[in-house]
Amino acid sequence: MKIWASCIGLQNFFQALSFSVKYYSKHNHLQTIYLYSQIKPKKCHILDCSGNACRSTLPPGSILWWRFLSCKVCSLSVDLMSTAILTHLLRKPAMLFQMSRKHVFPKGFEHFLLSVLFYAVDEANANVLFSTEDIGFSDAHIQRIRISPDQRYMAASLKSENSEEATCVIMKLDHFPVMEKVIPNIFSFEWATSDVLFYTSQKNLKCQEVFMTTFTNERHTKLVYTEQDARFFVDIYCTKDRRFLTINSNSKTTSEVWLVDCSHPFKSPVLVQARTKGVIYHIEHRNDELYILTTYGEPAEYKLMKAPVASSGMENWQLFYALEEKTKLIDLEMFSNHCIMFLQHTGHLYLNVISFVSHSIQSIKLPTWACAFELESHPEHTTSTCYFQLSSPVHPPKCFAYSFKENNLIEQAEQEVPIIKNCHTTRLLAKSKDETLVPITVFHNINSKELHRKPLLVHVYGAYGIDLNMSFKEEKLMLIEEGWILAYCHVRGGGELGLSWHKDGCQHNKLKGLHDLKACIMLLHELGFSQPKYTALAAASAGGVLAGALCNTDPELIRAMVLQAPFLDVLNTMMKTHLPLTMEEQEEWGNPLADEKSMKYIKNYCPYQNIKPQHYPSVFITAYENDQRIPLTGVLKYVQKLRKAARDHASKTDRKGNWIPNIILDIEAKGSHCDSSWEDSLNEVCPLYCTLP
Repeated sequence: MKIWASCIGLQNFFQALSFSVKYYSKHNHLQTIYLYSQIKPKKCHILDCSGNACRSTLPPGSILWWRFLSCKVCSLSVDLMSTAILTHLLRKPAMLFQMSRKHVFPKGFEHFLLSVLFYAVDEANANVLFSTEDIGFSDAHIQRIRISPDQRYMAASLKSENSEEATCVIMKLDHFPVMEKVIPNIFSFEWATSDVLFYTSQKNLKCQEVFMTTFTNERHTKLVYTEQDARFFVDIYCTKDRRFLTINSNSKTTSEVWLVDCSHPFKSPVLVQARTKGVIYHIEHRNDELYILTTYGEPAEYKLMKAPVASSGMENWQLFYALEEKTKLIDLEMFSNHCIMFLQHTGHLYLNVISFVSHSIQSIKLPTWACAFELESHPEHTTSTCYFQLSSPVHPPKCFAYSFKENNLIEQAEQEVPIIKNCHTTRLLAKSKDETLVPITVFHNINSKELHRKPLLVHVYGAYGIDLNMSFKEEKLMLIEEGWILAYCHVRGGGELGLSWHKDGCQHNKLKGLHDLKACIMLLHELGFSQPKYTALAAASAGGVLAGALCNTDPELIRAMVLQAPFLDVLNTMMKTHLPLTMEEQEEWGNPLADEKSMKYIKNYCPYQNIKPQHYPSVFITAYENDQRIPLTGVLKYVQKLRKAARDHASKTDRKGNWIPNIILDIEAKGSHCDSSWEDSLNEVCPLYCTLP
């Protein structure tokens, strides 16, 4: 991979690079102006996040470490290959499949384009600044880029698809760029000054140390902070005005922040507020005041508070803005004179704009079709316009802008890929076992007739306070065009209705998520959306807990199940304290070693523990050989036990129409946890779709 630069200036160039890679559509169109890059897809993922899916290291409904004052969280989706497998499982339950590795690309995809907002560079006027191949990282993609304030240095993290640990390369930018330093096993990093870099080291999925390294005449590296509690994960962030660098230590339920003054980076960090059990907080800075996004106080949902820098303790926190009941804060971004909040309430997205000058609040309801948004990555602190995109699983991203000067929302010009017109969106509420109303979002082709005969793909997650991924996926659009119905069940344990929604579905409340899922599927069938023999269930990572549990308790509700890197053996995993995530995830699942009640409760729903000889749906599981979060041995044990149970049931029942379900395990040699690329998915699904009857 190569990075190109030209006369537009390094700062503008790398601001452009930091904008997230946009979706490449089947119409070979991107929604903004392009930055040309001769980069093949596998080596050009310019991301501003770790890309890690969960089993999570995020606190529930938490702030992204790499964007800090942001509540948008990593979510999960099932890849295109699995979608094609579903069709086979539903139509031909006795068929076995040969996985094809033939490469199939849409025209023009060989030269992948990086999307930027205002800048375009042609190869003729560009110089190569950085090539991963030239420094021995040919199999790596760039994960994050940070430029020093004076633009003399570039820090870039490189990550291969087979590992969750990244390597940071620091380049001195000149006519002939020179590699100054290589730092292995890094997670987050920020420049405090033009020659002082802070970074966190990662080992076995844990970040518990912060280092400072200098690029002055007297170069040295020293340890700045060490986290002693194994449940906490440490990252660093620079406030938007670059006044402070924050050291953030987070568990699933509790936070602690230390401040480093960027004008005096060698001084010891200063504590904002000592950790208080159950209180999450995150910091931004404006005009000598700290703005604190926190769960402190009642209700225990996110609220924005502020306090003087000089007296930042909790006793001095003053409420600045509180969310309405059952409102989810999806994202928050601070600007010099405004604060923008993206909210979700009763299934709809809203944009709230708070003026620090006039103290006014403007609330704008976003288009009803919108289910997900993406904010411009690292917008300028003093900008007069905030850019973002809206999408849904079946609606390609559409660009919008909010003008602070005009106080209005601007819809960008229609892109070549139009918003799909033949897809109908329905929002339902299913009544769970305890009469709690559970939201469902349903998509189907408006021209489809006899919906009860159409195949239904149900999505579920329900853990860590993380929402289902509702962003655009081309494979979902393909399914709609093929007549499928897509349903997204926003069950408890997820974060769609705020922090209380997550709390009501974790630890000793996990069964509520299972009851929610059952109620959602039953309501869909009652309303005429497909029927059990045409229904498939899709889940990834920790979503496998609820999906696997439903297979044990109510297998008659579905015909097939597709799981990606699934978490299936909760009990045994949570009893193995040597595994990297066990300690920190006790706040999500409980501690079966110390609490007998937790052990009995987990055993009651754990998918692996409750397999028994009975009728099961067909199952397709994708697992990753190098998965550090979900050990492959656990998945293998689950598949073996499930196959035996299905065979035992079939041997004991001899009735007409009885069949043995397909239980297929696809082990990917490459990739880590839920780390499958769109290119790989496309290569898998094209030949499979061609074989459909």
